[in-house]
Amino acid sequence: MILNKPSGLLTVPGKAPEHKDSLDYRVRLVWPQARIVHRLDMATSGLVIMAMHAQSQRALNKQFELRQTKKRYFALLEGQVPVDSGTVDLPLLCDWPNRPKQMVHFRSGKPSLTYFRVLERNQHQTRVELTPVTGRSHQLRVHMLWLGHPILGDKFYGTECGRRSVDRLQLHAGSLAFRHPTSGIELYFEVQCPF
Repeated sequence: MILNKPSGLLTVPGKAPEHKDSLDYRVRLVWPQARIVHRLDMATSGLVIMAMHAQSQRALNKQFELRQTKKRYFALLEGQVPVDSGTVDLPLLCDWPNRPKQMVHFRSGKPSLTYFRVLERNQHQTRVELTPVTGRSHQLRVHMLWLGHPILGDKFYGTECGRRSVDRLQLHAGSLAFRHPTSGIELYFEVQCPF
């Protein structure tokens, strides 16, 4: 099952009772057998896969683990990114005292790799396409911050001005490609960016 998660909705329920509402919770009300394969941050919108049985979930999880899926995100960044494309290859580690924030840590961080390409610039912001090779928590958000251009609306890593200028995190999972877990057929899905 392919779903288009809105910004502001958790992918899976949180521990607190007030965080019960989630994409997973809503889908299981209709399809109780559905199982989460991967997650998006609460503030990120876009495509999420759910498996309809355990065998499919295992097969899809393996594709994510082996980096056989192809994901493409769109983001609006603060300021003008000076280069047209590039790579951010920085190891990430959880910033435990400030959870759920992540940080670059060269000694203990896990490898993380993101390709970026500028789609459009104006005086105050840059629209980019982001292709994560790895799937670390907050990877795209921390990598863009490291470039010196945090994602607009980012309450963890953005500037006060960047948070006030938009009504949500300007990050969207716009396309996803993978092999069907049973047939092996290559599938490609995309959903329009809402900002």
